[in-house]
Amino acid sequence: MKKRGMKICLGILGISLCLLSACAKKAKPVSGTECIYCLNSEGTGLVEVEYEIVRNSPEETVSSILNGLSKPAEDLSYMPAIPEDVKVDAWRMEHAIVYLDFNAAYLEMPALKEKLTRAAIVRSLTRQEEISGVCITVEQEILRNEAGKPLGVMNEDDFVQSTGASPSSYEKTTLTLYFANEDGSKLVSQQMDVKYNSNISKEKLIMEKLMSGPKSGAFPTVNPDAALLGATMKDGICYVNFDAEFLNSVYDIRPEIAIYSIVNSLVEGTSAGKVQITVNGEKSVMYQETVDLSQPLSRDLSWEEEEETEEPSD
Repeated sequence: MKKRGMKICLGILGISLCLLSACAKKAKPVSGTECIYCLNSEGTGLVEVEYEIVRNSPEETVSSILNGLSKPAEDLSYMPAIPEDVKVDAWRMEHAIVYLDFNAAYLEMPALKEKLTRAAIVRSLTRQEEISGVCITVEQEILRNEAGKPLGVMNEDDFVQSTGASPSSYEKTTLTLYFANEDGSKLVSQQMDVKYNSNISKEKLIMEKLMSGPKSGAFPTVNPDAALLGATMKDGICYVNFDAEFLNSVYDIRPEIAIYSIVNSLVEGTSAGKVQITVNGEKSVMYQETVDLSQPLSRDLSWEEEEETEEPSD
């Protein structure tokens, strides 16, 4: 990897310890420079550090950034994002998602430092055009938040608030979600008025509400014990990643109904034209030995139940 001295390209970005993301607002780098994120010297925020990234291929880009994030600092005003004892045991890149597996030392970091390290890694990688998300595991176990919920695939939106938004800002929207009919042979749509945190992406919101189940008059489609590891958008395709529990159907419905409840709901409510469903990042999956998930799926209206129309009276 090409080496050059690191220097601070922007001032320290302010951070409040009460922010859930524990991350500073993104500052604009000097025109013509490339930067990665590191920790400030106090370990309370992030700084952007000028760094030359090797770009011969997407894989080399990732490797170059990871090297930069763990490289010892050459300036006393910042620290490397990845501490010396924290190691990337393995990583891979699939469908614009970077999967990183760390050693056990990752979990030994204090809570604030872990949040900042995670923010620096995700923001440094996802600012690259070819990378849309990052998923972190520790010794092959998915990283979880303080409440025990899997963090799944993360992107910059998980750490940076929308322009003009505050950590507690909320928005209202109406979602059209698809669930199963009584005998599990067709899809029925339901509209839901929801209030949600403005920092959550629309695709994540749709999946969370879909997995929470329908109102009366319809039946759930997705195993409630399944963990949503991520939902991200890239080039008109929504990538939805579950853990292996997703493959265990607990409802008496056709396999196509479970899959197209997801696909039709996401295409209906986002800018996605297709949906790629993966299990632990793998797309070579056959759901219930019936639905091939190896390729992105388009919305299929043939699975939707036709509304009954009243016959005109004589």
